[in-house]
Amino acid sequence: MLVLLILHLVAALAAPLLVRLWGPRACYPLALAPAAAFCWAVARTPAVADGGAVVETYPWIGQLGLDIAFRLTTLSWLMTLLIGGVGALVLVYSARYFSAGSTGLAQFAAVLVAFAGAMLVLVFADDLLLLYVGWELTTIFSYLLIGHSTERRSSRWAAAQALTVTTLGGLAMLVGFIMLGEHAGTYRWSEISAQPLPGGGYLVGAVLLILAGALSKSAVLPFSSWLPVAMAAPTPVSAYLHAAAMVKAGVYLVGLLAPVLATVGPWRPLVQVAGVATMLLGGWAALRQTDLKLLLAYGTVSQLGLLVAVTGSGTPDAALAGTAMLLAHALFKAALFLVVGIIDHGAGTRDLRELSGLRHWSRPLFVVAVLAAASMAGVPPLVGFVAKEAVFGAFTDHPVLLTGLVAGTVLTVAYSARFLWGAFADRPGVAPVPPGSIAASLLVPPAVLAGVGLLAGPAASVLDDLLRPYADLLGGVDAHLALWAGPTPALGLSVLALVGGGLLFAVRGPLAPVLARLRSPVGGNQGYEWVVGRFDRLAIEVTGATQRGSLPQYLGIILITLVLVPGAAMLSASPWRARLPLWDSLLQPVVVLVITVAAVLAVGARRRLTAMLLVGMTGYGTAMLFVLHGAPDLALTQFLVETSTIAVFVLVLRRLPERFSARPLRRTRWVRRVIGVAAGVVAAGLALTAVGARRAPDISAAFPDLAVAHGYGRNVVNVTLVDIRAWDTMGELAVLVVAATGVASLIFERSRTGPRPRRPGSDQQVGRGRPVWLRGGPTLYEERRSIVLEVVIRLIFHTVVLFSLFLLFSGHNAPGGGFAGGLVAGLALVVRYLAGGRYELTEAAPIGAGAILGAGLAVAVGSGVVALLVGGSVLESAKVDRTLPLIGDAHLVTSLFFDIGVYLVVIGLVLDILRSLGAEVDRHIEATGAATGGLAVDKGERA
Repeated sequence: MLVLLILHLVAALAAPLLVRLWGPRACYPLALAPAAAFCWAVARTPAVADGGAVVETYPWIGQLGLDIAFRLTTLSWLMTLLIGGVGALVLVYSARYFSAGSTGLAQFAAVLVAFAGAMLVLVFADDLLLLYVGWELTTIFSYLLIGHSTERRSSRWAAAQALTVTTLGGLAMLVGFIMLGEHAGTYRWSEISAQPLPGGGYLVGAVLLILAGALSKSAVLPFSSWLPVAMAAPTPVSAYLHAAAMVKAGVYLVGLLAPVLATVGPWRPLVQVAGVATMLLGGWAALRQTDLKLLLAYGTVSQLGLLVAVTGSGTPDAALAGTAMLLAHALFKAALFLVVGIIDHGAGTRDLRELSGLRHWSRPLFVVAVLAAASMAGVPPLVGFVAKEAVFGAFTDHPVLLTGLVAGTVLTVAYSARFLWGAFADRPGVAPVPPGSIAASLLVPPAVLAGVGLLAGPAASVLDDLLRPYADLLGGVDAHLALWAGPTPALGLSVLALVGGGLLFAVRGPLAPVLARLRSPVGGNQGYEWVVGRFDRLAIEVTGATQRGSLPQYLGIILITLVLVPGAAMLSASPWRARLPLWDSLLQPVVVLVITVAAVLAVGARRRLTAMLLVGMTGYGTAMLFVLHGAPDLALTQFLVETSTIAVFVLVLRRLPERFSARPLRRTRWVRRVIGVAAGVVAAGLALTAVGARRAPDISAAFPDLAVAHGYGRNVVNVTLVDIRAWDTMGELAVLVVAATGVASLIFERSRTGPRPRRPGSDQQVGRGRPVWLRGGPTLYEERRSIVLEVVIRLIFHTVVLFSLFLLFSGHNAPGGGFAGGLVAGLALVVRYLAGGRYELTEAAPIGAGAILGAGLAVAVGSGVVALLVGGSVLESAKVDRTLPLIGDAHLVTSLFFDIGVYLVVIGLVLDILRSLGAEVDRHIEATGAATGGLAVDKGERA
């Protein structure tokens, strides 16, 4: 099964290239992927025919006990046949349906194959969470397929509506899956179904949430509106997604869960009432349609209601009838959609009021349409008749439900006749479509589907043997699938439905005014638009009330929420009752006092720079606490981060007023102080609560031994970053790169990868007559220069860079590492910029920040890939011991290369911030004339 999924993935990735080479004909080789799934399922028929299962399990997330668990049983085997068989035929059909210049053909082909693979994930999954993954993948791919014609607003709207409705249902279903899995103690459906489930309201809630997802996917009331709108998609999409695959996902889920959950309180009433109501309303709406595709769409809604009502009833006879109807519906509805696509291509319209004489245009097409429509109406000897009679027989003991099913079938017969009459009859006053020919690749797929529907009827006994193992899950099956079961009540009801449907179609003329009046005052699509409009309006009102551009207001709301929500939960834990030592040494309260005084003074500071420095003191005080607790690595990192932050603040404050704006009223000040104190108390309380709530052993207790045994280093902090939890560090590197890109994109008016600013003039012209300590220094105004600072920076810069390299290479066994080393190197660049300006920054780092960021990320990722290539795990460390001439014993740990990547990313981040908030802001100041001082060359130009 995993091989089939990989095959679909490879085919989807190769589809754009194949379409570029061969055009629409690329759909022929792409059809081999779903065809392989069909053939594989056929080969597994003996394994599931006697009630067995094909099982595959692959380890996935061991810590969560989550595996990639696949299981093929009778129901999933049937779905695999439909997904693979119909998918292959639809791709063959698409090869001729689309022209060589069709827009988006490469995306269509790739997404359709990927959708088939996602459906296979869904039906193969034995784990509920894996099933949800496949479920949501089908939602995403269907969104792309429905919105294929992106230039049309109707396609975009239809795709968005389908995505919204099915995603909301899917999220509700996910919550239901989690509740069910936790309730049962496992997420494996095969294990859940093998044990009795505890009842109660909790299980009822899980069932309701799961059914919300299933009904929304299968367009059952009240979620029916999205499917007719989705007919904006190309016809092959409608034939596959909305007849044979996607909308069947909900039916499949109902059928999968029914043997276990059908006895849970609301299950049967909900699926039966919603299903029959959908069948009746969908059938009635189909009779009013003049677009053949919309007629089939509403007919699909009606048939999906029937399928949900039958498969969800949870009785053995209904289960057998439901699987038969599942097969029959896929065959006749996919064939009819493909027929409509051919009619649309040949006649240029799908409006039945404009079609006439199509049966003379193509006799084979007419025969295919008759067979498929007759199966939909339940005419013998087609498989639709066998399935419909089995449905009636399964509900002979439920007269109310049976009455609704018969009435729905009468409507089905009527709109089936309306389809054939509207598409192929001779209509007076309408010019007939001239005879023509149809390409074999267009006609063969619907002909195959209709032919299988014709052959499957007489082969009902074979279907009975193949589908019975699923029905046996619910108990002993009394009924049988048969083309002729004798003069039974079900046969009489089938005749009644055919006669009633024929009469309903015959009186269509006098009935037209009734059809026009008997309709819902608010259509499903109108209801959806109304709900979406109300949500949009609510969002606007809430945004207008809360988003007023006041940063203090936003921060206050966040802090109040923190105090009320987590703070209220914290009170139940009573963290103040825990007896904790106040301090370990007398220096700790002294440092805390300094931090407190700095924080209080920062609140009252009127100058921005003063407030920033006071806030920095709280950070340095925190670093001192790390030192006093014996954490030199954390202290070093905290010192460096705080210093770097102060430097960044200094760059930003240049463009802000020197003082804060007018202080708020005294009453407002006290409100802010109360909020701040409350937030601080809650944060401290949450920390105490988290520490005291631990029940399991601390996993970090094993880190010192792991650092030496597996990371080959004695610095536990650094080994944790580059080995034990290297994946976390990899994610943080990606965040740093994104942050640097975000800062640059906000500041730069032009590409940051463009040429760096070069120093004006030559070395001889600039600074003539005196020694030049920094090359960028002479470009500054005299009042902005500091010769002492230039001399000091010239003397210590290279030493600081060497120190950063020392921290990098020694960090595996001593305080330091790539992050600390990168910060030190970045601070060296900061002081070069502060002493010599933006031109000096270019002299110090003539390479672009983006190149450094990319190189660092590439080195970090590459070190992990190399470990995988040599047979280890991703980012796994290895030690190399060698004796080198003149050096002696050398010990190299491969995680050093990962640390080098961290080092480069941090330097790139600092350089990007200096060039955006520093050099680029300097350029803005010079360009707008806002600076009181500037470059020496600018003075000459102004003079």
